[in-house]
Amino acid sequence: MTGQHTGPPLQARDPLAEQGVALVDAGRADRALEVLGRRLAEDPEDLFARVWFARAHFQLRDYQAAYEAAAEVLVRDPEHYDAHFVRSFCLRRVGRYADALDVMERAVRIDPDNWLARTGRAELLMLVDPRRPDEAWEEARAAARLGPEERYVCEVLLYVATETGREEAAERARRTLLGMDPANTFAVPYLARREADRPGTSAARAADTFAAALAAVPGSADLRAGLDAAVYRMLRGTRWLALACLAVSAVALDVFPTEGEDPKALPLPIGMRLWALVLMSAVWGFGAWRRYRRMRVGARLSVRPLIAREPWARVVSAQAAWATLAAVLLAVVPWTERGVPQLVFWTGLVPALVTVVHDRKKVG
Repeated sequence: MTGQHTGPPLQARDPLAEQGVALVDAGRADRALEVLGRRLAEDPEDLFARVWFARAHFQLRDYQAAYEAAAEVLVRDPEHYDAHFVRSFCLRRVGRYADALDVMERAVRIDPDNWLARTGRAELLMLVDPRRPDEAWEEARAAARLGPEERYVCEVLLYVATETGREEAAERARRTLLGMDPANTFAVPYLARREADRPGTSAARAADTFAAALAAVPGSADLRAGLDAAVYRMLRGTRWLALACLAVSAVALDVFPTEGEDPKALPLPIGMRLWALVLMSAVWGFGAWRRYRRMRVGARLSVRPLIAREPWARVVSAQAAWATLAAVLLAVVPWTERGVPQLVFWTGLVPALVTVVHDRKKVG
């Protein structure tokens, strides 16, 4: 949720340390490691340089090295707030949320008026124990009082308010956050995911939601994955349309006559076969094409690239196409006996059903 900067700035005294800080803030962590490493070779007791050395490793996602560098600071100064904070974020990045919360609470005890530590504790309380929502909410509010204009505070306030059902507070936090940053890389994906995951949200609606969010935050991998998953759900849904068409043709042709009743005479009149085609066109028109044309352009444009990129998207699309082709063959060919139509029916049905239980979440 936060950026790479993991603690409040401290006043540097050594020029090399100051240069290292500037490089970390500029996103050049690899170069910062060289500069700060030189400073630590000169003075291993420079705790400020050592903390920023840990931050540089954190920025490079080398969380083990960052944790160890922060631990070196704590060997020399067990009450060093910033080292505790860096250590907590390292633990969080590797999924050790309970340990991260313990360390963050130590940071809060050292500096209870620090908005960053209070915000981190509120977020970790939600991650570790969602059964403590009131405590997390009070901590988020305390952070907001200490840092009302900080983006990270607003992000966590939005997160906690939304997850704990405080709709009015969530809406205020959303307006504040998007007022600061309309393309906020937490708020936009988070709210899009919440909207798309609501019970009863259709695949097309979810795809539109993610496409709209991607227009605001084009580089979001989470939003791209969400859009891909929603489009894939739509493609899976087309198989049921294809099977409906197959059922229409089978009923029209009376492929499997009811025992004890006279089967329909073959070949079927051309009018009945054309009527079956009209019904199949209606199934696809109202079930897929109409919905597809009403989708956002971004969602529509993602369908073909997904099919080209993802094997499972190609599989489900091919299954739908194959079942539809079988349905059309049953309808248009003037069959004179039922043996071959029955084979065509099973050939269209079985491939569409064979993977339906196992391919639910293969994309996204």
